[in-house]
Amino acid sequence: MGATTEWGRIDEDGTVFVRTADGERAVGSWQAGDPAAGLAHFQRRYDDLATEVELLEKRLASGAAEPGATKKAAAELRKALPTAAALGDLDTLAVRLDAVTAAAEQRLAAVQEQRAAARAQAALAKEQLVTEAEGLATSNQWKASGDRLRAIVDEWRQIKGVDKRADDQLWKRFAAARDAFGARRTAHFAERDKEREGAKLVKERIIAEAEELATSTDWAPTAARMRELLADWKAGGRAARAAEDALWARFRSAQDAFFAARSATFAERDAEQVANQKRKEAVIAEAEALDTSDLDRATAALRDLQDRYDACGHVPRDAMRGLDSRMQAAERRVRDASDDRWDRSAVLDNPLLVQMREAVAKAESQLTKAQVSGNTTRIRDAESALAARRQWLADAEQSARS
Repeated sequence: MGATTEWGRIDEDGTVFVRTADGERAVGSWQAGDPAAGLAHFQRRYDDLATEVELLEKRLASGAAEPGATKKAAAELRKALPTAAALGDLDTLAVRLDAVTAAAEQRLAAVQEQRAAARAQAALAKEQLVTEAEGLATSNQWKASGDRLRAIVDEWRQIKGVDKRADDQLWKRFAAARDAFGARRTAHFAERDKEREGAKLVKERIIAEAEELATSTDWAPTAARMRELLADWKAGGRAARAAEDALWARFRSAQDAFFAARSATFAERDAEQVANQKRKEAVIAEAEALDTSDLDRATAALRDLQDRYDACGHVPRDAMRGLDSRMQAAERRVRDASDDRWDRSAVLDNPLLVQMREAVAKAESQLTKAQVSGNTTRIRDAESALAARRQWLADAEQSARS
């Protein structure tokens, strides 16, 4: 005997039929015994199909499924339904699978659109990097631009999804820009190396002259030349850093040696002149203290003091005029005292004596000028001329008094 359900039946010979919108069709044979068990068996097969359809629906709805794979799985199930050995609402499963396929196609279209947009965005991002690199190709900011070009390579590698052909074209543009920058940078540093080598040669010549001058005692012209060499050094550009430091150390050493020697000499000379000043001050003090009441003795002592004063040597320039003024005042005091004892009418009116006094005054003025100049030959000649005229005047005055 057979058995019947809502979606099918088993006839007396065990053939199993499913009902669809297109009518009945045989889906299998049940020879194992109870027809009810046979119906249940084929219904479980339907339940398995329904479970697969439900799983596809849920995964697609949740976004967990890949749309292309879901579409493929739904198509395979849909294709198998007309021959499926199962009892159940196969027509509804077909509708549901068609719906899954349509939804998967929509989702797939959206994904493809997103992927296309992502590819376009990736291509735009690389295009922007290329444009930036092409701008950097003419930059003279060697370190910053070089660092940025290296960073662009790293950023480039992070951008995915660009069409290979388009990616290759963009990369060729970037590589050309990077190569152009690299060639310019190489040329720049080669030129700079050339300039630095030239600066090194110039500075080596400056050092050679400075080292030769380091032992000179021709202080004023050598100091001036050393200053000129320093100006030439600053105008000569820079050698490579290591060479520049070593060259500067040599040049500075030569300059320091010269100026240290000059300072030591000037310090010694200054000390000697200060000592001379003190000796002259002591002589002046003796001249200022002369007792004119014993005029002959004072006059004789003054001549000795004048010789000692002249023999003291150079004094600091700023002290020279004051010392000479004090000594001249002491000399005038003695002369004035001597003049008071003369027959002034005879002595003062004597034309020869007037001329000789004028000659002495002129000689004193010439000595002062010579001392200001610092020229030792002029000072020596002026001192000799003054001493001679003083002696002549003294002899003439003595004769006038006799």
